[in-house]
Amino acid sequence: MPEIRLNRTVDGVAIPTEAEERRMQMQSKKRLRADRYLWGIYIMILIFSIVELFSASSTEVKSDNVYSPLISHVIFLVIGFGLVCLMQNIHYKYYRKSAWAVFWLSVGLVVYSTYFGININGAVRAIRVAGFTVQPPEIAKLAVVLVLAKIMSKHQMRHGVDNTGIILSLGVLGLFAGLLIKHGLTNTVLLGGVGFAMLVIGGTQWRKLFIIAGAVALLGLGYLWVKNQEEKNDEGNASQVVVVAQDKNAVDRSDLRKGRMAAFMEGVDPDDSVTDENRQVIFAKIAQAHGGVIGNGPGNSRESARLPLAFSDYIFSIIVEDIGFVGGTLLLIFYLCLLARAGIIATRCSKAFPALLITGCATLIVFQALIHMGIVVGIMPVSGQPLPFISKGGTSIIVMSAAMGMMLSVSKYAVQQRKKQDENAQLKEALADRDDTNENPTQLTYTSL
Repeated sequence: MPEIRLNRTVDGVAIPTEAEERRMQMQSKKRLRADRYLWGIYIMILIFSIVELFSASSTEVKSDNVYSPLISHVIFLVIGFGLVCLMQNIHYKYYRKSAWAVFWLSVGLVVYSTYFGININGAVRAIRVAGFTVQPPEIAKLAVVLVLAKIMSKHQMRHGVDNTGIILSLGVLGLFAGLLIKHGLTNTVLLGGVGFAMLVIGGTQWRKLFIIAGAVALLGLGYLWVKNQEEKNDEGNASQVVVVAQDKNAVDRSDLRKGRMAAFMEGVDPDDSVTDENRQVIFAKIAQAHGGVIGNGPGNSRESARLPLAFSDYIFSIIVEDIGFVGGTLLLIFYLCLLARAGIIATRCSKAFPALLITGCATLIVFQALIHMGIVVGIMPVSGQPLPFISKGGTSIIVMSAAMGMMLSVSKYAVQQRKKQDENAQLKEALADRDDTNENPTQLTYTSL
């Protein structure tokens, strides 16, 4: 490529002509690249996904074709990969502009699924769209991150988010907490954790964070007290139980949650017999014990044939059985590297929104992965939470792919334009307060975030 020659300098800073500047801008656009480290981590997780989903899907084979579960999973991964490639080329400012539209769309989908959805694994949390099953709570997770990033960036002050921004953020989280409580308590806890993390990242004062945490704790205790009073009042009322049982969409999960919490507190005794209530926990622990340090090799899982939801809610136990403690730790490191890399990119952004967006998306992905792993290894109560990009489930893969696309968009546009902005700042400083009759400096175009 021929070198661009500049006509003159001001204090040693080269000043391009209009034609030369257009050529420089075109070259700058061509040099824009998404972060290669994010891409590398994403590709490695996809490799884990393809190998381990095939190993964990033995119970899903419903025909002579043993590859049918893998093929359907790969189709969603390919769709997600295409979405990532598309979204990384869309400037992050368009995500900011569409934040509230996505938010209200997700609210409508969650409300619709609550009253008109279909029952999956004991909870009414999905709807049918053109023959496909869509889970609105998964979409709501990303919508919350998107709208919180917009609110906090708009209400940034020198020492963090102002009071208006905090109130609006808590209002968004409270709205979704109320909507998602019937879809699963884990989703509510996950969104609360992501929202709190974004408040910390946004620079909210610790005094305000402690007040928020105390208020949430009081609300949680109040909710538990109200539910306990309702259960006491309804105790022995058989007619109400019959009515609930007759309505296929009226799924009361309070007893299920209490049972899971009690089982978690009691733990699993090696001498316990396998029942419908504890079979997931027991077989998951057997699978991890069978894997040991280095595992039995990909595709050599023994427990996938009898572990319920081995391909989704408990796939991490199959990963450990296949590639052992070493492989499970390696996967955990990949997720943590994703969060760390997002943090590094965020520090290179000059604007609040892209920094909050990339850290919020990374926090969502990693928090969900940690919750899934915590449930499987037994440090958290049993609940259904897919492992991002790995568990079988089209909605989760598509939503997490969209989050990855947004992260790559930030790395491509916010960071690259920050570099150009720093270069132009030097030029602006050199041109300040100078009387130049050869060329009008106001005609120079400066690119900013």
